[in-house]
Amino acid sequence: MKTADAFVRTDIGKWWWLWLVAGFIWIMVAVVILQLDESSVRTVGVIAGVMLFIAGAQYVAAGVVAEDRKWRWYGFGTLLMAAGLTAMLNPVGAFSSLADMLGFLFALVAIVWLIEALDVQDTNPLWWLGLLAGILMLIIAFWAAGQFFIDRAYTLLVFAGIWAMMKGVLDIIQAFNIRRLGRISATF
Repeated sequence: MKTADAFVRTDIGKWWWLWLVAGFIWIMVAVVILQLDESSVRTVGVIAGVMLFIAGAQYVAAGVVAEDRKWRWYGFGTLLMAAGLTAMLNPVGAFSSLADMLGFLFALVAIVWLIEALDVQDTNPLWWLGLLAGILMLIIAFWAAGQFFIDRAYTLLVFAGIWAMMKGVLDIIQAFNIRRLGRISATF
């Protein structure tokens, strides 16, 4: 007889490919963002809104299957989804607001990635990649908050592209970890 924990892992193991698809979508978004220039303010605002909304939906979905600390997943996911909707409804205003809050937003993402990496170090042998991505994002956050020499619009484009690229890579790694956990728990 399977325990509830083994059932959840086996059940989620069937859906590992969703993280893989999400990872590739994030990488495609990164490529698109990195092709834009600072004159595409409306487009960048909408893309940033979509990125925030999708990231929020991923966190809410993770909260559904999380075994503990569901409030963290739901809370952060809800905040990201609300920010995404706001950005999609007012892309020009969202773009200028994002440019002003760039350092803070990237620091927030970095903190979540660092907590996630430390939280999964017992179950994910590649947890250190999430830790490394969190540290890199934190460095980018401090640099973005203190930079004055480069136009903030261009900086926002570059860093949003980097964020999407790192999120894509982390989702692809997570897909194979979920697949591995599903196979392991299926044997029990």
